[in-house]
Amino acid sequence: MIKKFLTVIFLTFVCTSLCNFAEAVPADNVKMVRVGISNSNFKEYYFNNISVTATDSFRVTDKKTNSVIADFGADENIKITIKNNQFSIFQDTTEIASNITGPVSISSENGFVSVTNLKRAGKPALYRGTFEITKVPNKNDLFNVINLLDLQSYLRGVVPNEMPVRFGDEALKAQAVLARTYVLKPRENNYHNFDVCDSVACQVYYGANTEKPASDKAVEETENIVAMHDGEPILALYSSTAGGYTENYENAFSTDFGNGNRMFPGLSKPYLKGVPDNPETPALNSEADVKKFYTSTPETFDNESPYFRWTKEWTVDELENILKKTLKTQSSTGFVKPRLENPADFGHLKEIKVIKRGVSGKAMSLNIITDKGTFNVQKELPIRRVFQKDNIGLPSANVIFEFKTEKTKNNPLKPIQKVVAYGGGFGHGVGLSQWGAGSMAKRGFSYGEIIQHYYKHTSITTYPVTLCVQDGKDTAVQTFYTKNKSASLVIDNKFQFTKLTVVINGQELKAEIVPTLFKPEKIDLTPYIKEGENKITYILPYWETHKKPVKLYVEIKEARND
Repeated sequence: MIKKFLTVIFLTFVCTSLCNFAEAVPADNVKMVRVGISNSNFKEYYFNNISVTATDSFRVTDKKTNSVIADFGADENIKITIKNNQFSIFQDTTEIASNITGPVSISSENGFVSVTNLKRAGKPALYRGTFEITKVPNKNDLFNVINLLDLQSYLRGVVPNEMPVRFGDEALKAQAVLARTYVLKPRENNYHNFDVCDSVACQVYYGANTEKPASDKAVEETENIVAMHDGEPILALYSSTAGGYTENYENAFSTDFGNGNRMFPGLSKPYLKGVPDNPETPALNSEADVKKFYTSTPETFDNESPYFRWTKEWTVDELENILKKTLKTQSSTGFVKPRLENPADFGHLKEIKVIKRGVSGKAMSLNIITDKGTFNVQKELPIRRVFQKDNIGLPSANVIFEFKTEKTKNNPLKPIQKVVAYGGGFGHGVGLSQWGAGSMAKRGFSYGEIIQHYYKHTSITTYPVTLCVQDGKDTAVQTFYTKNKSASLVIDNKFQFTKLTVVINGQELKAEIVPTLFKPEKIDLTPYIKEGENKITYILPYWETHKKPVKLYVEIKEARND
């Protein structure tokens, strides 16, 4: 009886839902991205004044009233300030406008906009699209600088800065697909005014002045393509070097439940599971297996990375002084217990013991044992930041610690005690390894094969679009490239449609859809697909009484079940 009652509730919800699929892109098919622009060292996203310019004539607009504030010539500089939560615009010392509520927009029809004197990769930072200067919610007299542009243009400024173009076409295409997917579904959105930031905290975005032909080609030839799991874009995490074995998501990241409540290990994701490059490599559960793996050089896709294997070394005295500072700093994260507030409470270092590891051997929890007590550190990033060398944290948490005693020629009777860390990889090690992708591309793997190596049960598709007669968005157009001539139309048909028309490369296909509530419908498009660029138009027939949405996408590489 209870089961039947729940089913009725579910069906009632389904039947009353309107045109709203959480991850689908609207049928107008234009995805715009709001990127927060930071200062020179990528530390600050809040400003109270800033100078902007453009490479061609540009216009400043009050977006609230949609009125033009002023027009300026190429390379002219204007200064925007905020006081009493009102914007003022200056040119040199002359005030052009004041008491503007904002947001303020800066656009150049034929040029690039720029923050004066801001550089990226050693070059002036130039940006496609427009700037939007918007007040920060709940913070007086502070604003964000937001670059608003289309997704393809954004990716042109990301891909060559996330991956060296020498890694090859297929690696760059994999990077483009993952960067696109990440924008659609970022891990966290801690920003009120923008979708993603421009630093390694999100994705590295340096703008138009760092675009390169090879990466532009990769972005173009993966247009509209994303990685999907179970009908939704994946959380497309990636890092520089996995060290030959990637890690489960939950073993590296915590889950934030809000109100300061965090859980570690986090909630798992079925597609973000640890993957060894060599399928015969077992899970690295024992200290002996971890030591053997990370103090040797087995054949993996990551071998060419300068961080494939690394060593860090400290004297015990040196490491004690570092830990007194870093444990205090990392105590604020909640992942150091007990908290270290007074460095004098640290004592003398006796032992470092990893007490929990992930499948790749990544340290998840370790004890720093001193003569005054034991400090437990959890989670890969706090662990990396605790063990600093030259003010830089460990490259990864795939690490083994050893205490050594060495005699010196100058004073053989007083040996030096050292701590040596042996490790592999650079970054969190979850999802794609960028160096690994480069190696796979050189060995002839396609971008789809690269992605499916690192993300289990993941398909390669166009991103979903939503059609809805009620909103007048009953048609959508997508282009996509493919090297093989097979593809399927996937229809998320929760609302029981029975008819749909698609035009694929000029050929019309009228589909009779079998109503399914729980499983998407698939229609083979292989007879209509050609190698290279394809164009598909989705058309939802008009029914006056049918006001529910339908989500559609083209699957060009089916998920693997291994």
